[in-house]
Amino acid sequence: MLDEAADRYERPDFLDADPLGIPHRFSDPEDIAIAGFLAATLAWGNRKSILRSCDDLMARMDGAPAEFIRNAGPRDLKVMDGFVHRTFQAEDAKRFVRCLKSLERDGGLQGAFAAALASAPDTEQCPGVPDLGWALNRFKARFFADEAPERTVKHVADPAKGSAAKRLCMYLRWMVRSNHRGVDFGLWSGMDSAALRLPLDVHTAGVSRALGLLKRAANDWRAVEEVTQALRWLDPSDPVRYDFALFGMGVNGALDPIR
Repeated sequence: MLDEAADRYERPDFLDADPLGIPHRFSDPEDIAIAGFLAATLAWGNRKSILRSCDDLMARMDGAPAEFIRNAGPRDLKVMDGFVHRTFQAEDAKRFVRCLKSLERDGGLQGAFAAALASAPDTEQCPGVPDLGWALNRFKARFFADEAPERTVKHVADPAKGSAAKRLCMYLRWMVRSNHRGVDFGLWSGMDSAALRLPLDVHTAGVSRALGLLKRAANDWRAVEEVTQALRWLDPSDPVRYDFALFGMGVNGALDPIR
């Protein structure tokens, strides 16, 4: 059932109405990585509002996010004045630009995530698979290495504090998983899909519990590890392909009668 649902929902039909559609507007890998990271960061709330905010942010960067990041100086950052997406506002956008620019010396977002994963210990439940929670904590520390106010820091999740880090897990799925279905990008080939974790939200968590894949009541990092470990029994090399099945079934109420 899950295999069939994963195949059915992993199709590019939904991209126009999804934050993942934002990086799909670009062809350059650096543009895709930066646009994807910013779109994932803003991906909470009403979808129409998310897309409007993403459109606004891309427009402020002249539709060339990688070039904007490379060349952004203090005067350029003024274009962010007035930007608002819920609690992510102009001050946060400017800080994110500075942080993304600082990653250039580490090979950009890909280099920073790869370094964090390479130094991570194995996960307790599955020897040979890096502890992604540990790696995300290290990535966050590197991202904000030049310090930032707490109001900005909170916009990058930290599994060490219990967060399910849904948006970071989602972003890594976009960048790492194969693009053979025209949905994810498969750009970061040096990272293994086996190391990804399920982006846990109300939909994926609800269906996971209904199917007995998740027992834990809280939607936190421990729940992420629990359900991803269950999905590894189904597909050890690509457990998060079931994100499409679980999310699609949740949104469409496929299991409502048995909950």
